[in-house]
Amino acid sequence: MASKLQVGDPAPDFELPDQDGRIRSSQEFKGSKVLALYFYPKDFTKVCTMEAVAFRRMHEQFQAAGAEVVGVSSDNVGTHKEFARDHELTFLLLSDEKEELRQAFGAYGLGGTPARTTYVIDRDWRIRMVYDSPLRSKEHAERALKAIREL
Repeated sequence: MASKLQVGDPAPDFELPDQDGRIRSSQEFKGSKVLALYFYPKDFTKVCTMEAVAFRRMHEQFQAAGAEVVGVSSDNVGTHKEFARDHELTFLLLSDEKEELRQAFGAYGLGGTPARTTYVIDRDWRIRMVYDSPLRSKEHAERALKAIREL
């Protein structure tokens, strides 16, 4: 397991399917958008749902600040599609079933469990903020937006 990436580190590239099965790449964001990339443990769990809804409620503010929101978990495309539909999510969910992107970021908690970790990645593809909190789900969106506005 890789160590957790820190502020100033280059962000790993990715190519993963979104909730519609379309392959999404880091190349879509590099140079043009700041990215709020958040890793979460599992669709439809209470805290993960609260976190997703917080990002949804603030999504327009992220876009106005020149940023995009992308959620990542190991759930499959079908589960992501249902989760996005049920909670009216307006941003991408990436399916990292093999946990390759999670491993690249080192987004794990105690005992190697999937962590709730949010990264702000700038246009130069450098990590500008890392926020870990397993239970303060709503703070992930708030802290990410604050960091983006300070760039």
